[in-house]
Amino acid sequence: MKKVLLFLMTMMGATAQADDGTYSYLTFETADGAKTSVALSSSQTVLALSDGTLTVGNLSFSLADLSRMYFSTSDETATGIQQLRVADLDDAADIYDLQGRKVAKAQMRKGIYVVKTSNGTYKVNVK
Repeated sequence: MKKVLLFLMTMMGATAQADDGTYSYLTFETADGAKTSVALSSSQTVLALSDGTLTVGNLSFSLADLSRMYFSTSDETATGIQQLRVADLDDAADIYDLQGRKVAKAQMRKGIYVVKTSNGTYKVNVK
């Protein structure tokens, strides 16, 4: 009887922990660092695994490209930053360092920059 009572108390504690909203998202991170989050309350939280592909709702991830998945408290999906083409860098309207200072293309040294062009906003890693 004590084992059953202990089991029920443990389950009630686990349920209370899950219902407090601590982790609202399941986040997937690919090898290139891109993150995509899925709300746990949505119908997309059903996971399927087939032929090396993980499917979550309408999202699919190759297991070879998936570096990790974890629970998170906020949507970590990156928005507004896209892959930069070399031609777009020549068109750069504004270039900013990570401290928010505007820099000229000739001043770019080793580091990460945010580049605004007519085609969008990009994150650039200068090596």
